[in-house]
Amino acid sequence: MHSPPNTNDLSEKPNFRDDVNDHMDAKGELNIVAQAKLATETEHALTTLEAIKAYPMAIFWASVFATSLIMVGYDSGIIYSFYALPAFVKKYGTNYGGDIGYEVSAKWQNVLGMGTPVGQFLGAFTASYPMERWGRKKVFGVSLFFTTAFIFLQMFASNVQVLAAGEFLAGVLYGTYVVLAPTYASEVCPVALRGILNAGMNLAYVIGQFIASGVGKGVSTRTDQWAYRIPFAIQWAWIPLLVVALWFAPESPWWLVRQGRNDEAVASLRRLVRSSSNVDVHATLAMIEATTLHEAEVEKSVSYLECFRGSNRIRTEVALMVQTWQVITGISLIGYAVYFFELAGLPVAASFDMGVGNTAIGFVATCTSWFLMAYFGRRSIFMTGVAVMAVSLILIGILDCLPNYSARPGLAWAQAGLLDLLTFIFQGTVGPINFVIFAEIGATRLRSQTCALAASTGSIFQIIMTVAVPYMLNASAANWRGKTGFFFGGLSALATVWCWFRLPETKGRTYEELDYMFEAGIPVRKFKNYKFETLDSQEVHDTV
Repeated sequence: MHSPPNTNDLSEKPNFRDDVNDHMDAKGELNIVAQAKLATETEHALTTLEAIKAYPMAIFWASVFATSLIMVGYDSGIIYSFYALPAFVKKYGTNYGGDIGYEVSAKWQNVLGMGTPVGQFLGAFTASYPMERWGRKKVFGVSLFFTTAFIFLQMFASNVQVLAAGEFLAGVLYGTYVVLAPTYASEVCPVALRGILNAGMNLAYVIGQFIASGVGKGVSTRTDQWAYRIPFAIQWAWIPLLVVALWFAPESPWWLVRQGRNDEAVASLRRLVRSSSNVDVHATLAMIEATTLHEAEVEKSVSYLECFRGSNRIRTEVALMVQTWQVITGISLIGYAVYFFELAGLPVAASFDMGVGNTAIGFVATCTSWFLMAYFGRRSIFMTGVAVMAVSLILIGILDCLPNYSARPGLAWAQAGLLDLLTFIFQGTVGPINFVIFAEIGATRLRSQTCALAASTGSIFQIIMTVAVPYMLNASAANWRGKTGFFFGGLSALATVWCWFRLPETKGRTYEELDYMFEAGIPVRKFKNYKFETLDSQEVHDTV
């Protein structure tokens, strides 16, 4: 690979085409660099529709791995809806008497709520090593096996302590899925599909929450132990299907190349593309090899420490911050939607109905994000999302401050409407785009480490929010109700400022191009319009 562009003179564009003769080997055939660059131009030329037609199996297998996030969304959604479920509250809660009655204390809401994020932190942080050592498929299979066992522990928990242990242990595996699914999708899909399929990670998460809301609504009138055991048992439904699909799934070609198993990488690439397409799998392999070799020259190792050296430092910052903003700008409040509706004064049945509607809105919004990504970049979508969320959250807080709030039920419905709007904005912008950015921002050799750091950082802030939010909302604690919007609205405003100064545009860039742009020190606000000097690939062919 040629040297990176001059970092002191941004007018000197990095040239992806050296002299044509430099691309020829002794037999006059295109060498690995030329093939890699032709593959790069081929990817740029693919439209979304063409990519869908050329890579149908890549879409399918990425979707299989993404399905694991349905379990993550379901688990987080179902535990929060339990706090408004009378049978669950009587089993694991405390009778405070008076107007409060049975309630799972803020302390145990924290412990139960923290079980999954603490487990996810540990699972995400430790996921990169086994993923790089044994590959994506084997780690996925082992994770499914242990998930099956830990669901059993949740379902038959005899007390709140055992239930908390089950939540933690299941969370360890869920953290692995959060790293594994976007990493795999980024490694099997072309540039044109990378954003859509990584945004689909959020869709899987929303589907899980939607199912959880529907299940919660379905068991809300039950008064026996099965009111909360049935929802836990439903988590087993996905595992047999995933195990069968995983048996036939191809391994990541990027991982296989790093292991020196190029023949297997070619076979994997052939399984990802339609045989009748014009995609040259050998050129694609060359692009993977060239990018991997270049990064091996620049990076000293594939350790976590390498993520904070040189040009990788800002890439890691971006991955960590988009995941942090995703957690602390609204999703924590959205996760408590059913409970929030009940505290705002809506009846229990209406609260569950609104909760189901809220997750349905999230589903539609995530699908909307696919169309947004076709016309707008990651930077503009994410930044606009947090800005609009800031306004919505502050309005929720203002409504709670109006006189005679408790005697004016219309205000509660207005807050519920704004929370639905907040959900639509979040799930259409910040939620899915977060997965896209942190999955593609890191160097390819450090992708699993970058994703692991981002997911772990998100888990840390989720733990913080899990501790804080119950105390903000609970009638037996701060009882902020809608005033919680001021807190999250302020954080969303800070996120908007950060995006303006620190979030680069990565839409339409291959991993090789991103490597050169970060190494060149291109200002993040110039990423969108930055152009590389290229030589038409036809000229290269004409010289052979």
